[in-house]
Amino acid sequence: MHISLRSAQAQAAAIAAKEISASELLDQTIERYERLNPSINAVISTQLEHARGRAKAADGVTAAGESWGPLHGVAMTIKEAWDWMGSASTSGHSELVDWRPEANSEAVQRLLDAGAVIYGKTNLPVGMADWQTFNPVYGSTSNPWNNEMTPGGSSGGAAAALAAGLTPLELGSDIGASIRNPAHYCGVFGHKPTYGLVPTHGHGNPGSPVELDIGVGGPLARYASDLTLGLNIVAGAGHLDARGWRLELPAARQTDPRKLKAAVMLESEQCAQDDELTAQLAATVAKLGELGVQLDYDARPDIDFERSHHDYMMLLRSTTGTEASPEVYARQVEHGARWDDGDRDYRALMGAGVSMSHWQRAQHHENRERDRVKWDAFFDEYDLLLCPIAASAAYIKDEEGARADRTITVNGEQHHTTDQLFWAGLSCGVYLPGTVAPAGFTASGLPCGLQIVAGHLRDRESLAFAEFMERELGGFVTPPGYE
Repeated sequence: MHISLRSAQAQAAAIAAKEISASELLDQTIERYERLNPSINAVISTQLEHARGRAKAADGVTAAGESWGPLHGVAMTIKEAWDWMGSASTSGHSELVDWRPEANSEAVQRLLDAGAVIYGKTNLPVGMADWQTFNPVYGSTSNPWNNEMTPGGSSGGAAAALAAGLTPLELGSDIGASIRNPAHYCGVFGHKPTYGLVPTHGHGNPGSPVELDIGVGGPLARYASDLTLGLNIVAGAGHLDARGWRLELPAARQTDPRKLKAAVMLESEQCAQDDELTAQLAATVAKLGELGVQLDYDARPDIDFERSHHDYMMLLRSTTGTEASPEVYARQVEHGARWDDGDRDYRALMGAGVSMSHWQRAQHHENRERDRVKWDAFFDEYDLLLCPIAASAAYIKDEEGARADRTITVNGEQHHTTDQLFWAGLSCGVYLPGTVAPAGFTASGLPCGLQIVAGHLRDRESLAFAEFMERELGGFVTPPGYE
């Protein structure tokens, strides 16, 4: 196996054992980037000379018998929205191409402090608001499994780069499946942490000290164990809280699969589900049952999912709307008025969320808090919830028009892409951790992932289950042509 396709931990171990130098590893990674990236456009900006200097310094540290940390000398990339000194953080907005951060984001600095050699950034949609990855600054990114298909979004470049072997570990972000959706489409692992676990200062909205509600940062990787490594590195109190708060994530309560109780929810009335995807996920879950996992297909928390999804949508749109310009806000007010008049299209919903009063938002927030208590009681009885993260596997790119108007084919019929936000918000709307692990291939040969939801701050339980799935059922498969 080419070393660029090995895990981040294996690469770090090879450097520590002096089987390869950090400089040699970087050269081999860059060689793959230069050869394979043009066809998928996953890595969209680089600082190669800076990376070479850092790799050379890492080699000096290795020669002295020392180490910077668990990622010592490992070449990797990060999502474009994260601040990395010397590089743009545009989130796909043309007007930000000349802006440069004065400091690294906290999460990026933690990767560097752990020894990483960051060499580039990966692509994303405009404003990180799409499950396709294209923008006027960097162009369109393709899925390594099929260049005509989307890699997902918004961390689409991250997942595509991982699948192509251009990086062993990635730092993405997620407010509406933006880590989990691309992991599913590209056949890699992704973890959306419990809200607040990873500091997001220095992510998106340049220069703002505000951390958005619901939004989180988290790792993507080809191997489940690298997800845990990545989370261990970037998690912990940040910004002003770092002065006093300390993180102590509990270990998984159960590791024996025969003692694990998992609720299963593979379909919902809130989102039409493609039969091919449902069949593959059902087959995967059945195999988990054969391995001893106790499966309950009927268990649900005492929650009205239609109402909870509406709460999520309103809170999500309220949150993202805080970054709108006065002109955009005025248009959202107009759309919100249509919602009040009974229109139920996506633009009307978005406008209602962006323009609602603080009192109205407080009602949705109180609903969420009540749901969080119910979810916590549910996860006292069940270890995990197994469910989809999207309505289908990856689909042919459609970059025309606005996201609100685009559709995907589900069982031969057209459905709005935004319907899939149900599976996104099921966990992240109530701040719960969700891990996506590869779950084989649909009948059409496309990779798919299973979403593993755990209780509040029980991230290690969904991560441990992803490692169990990888060990027993197989994990990442290299796309043809990227071996």
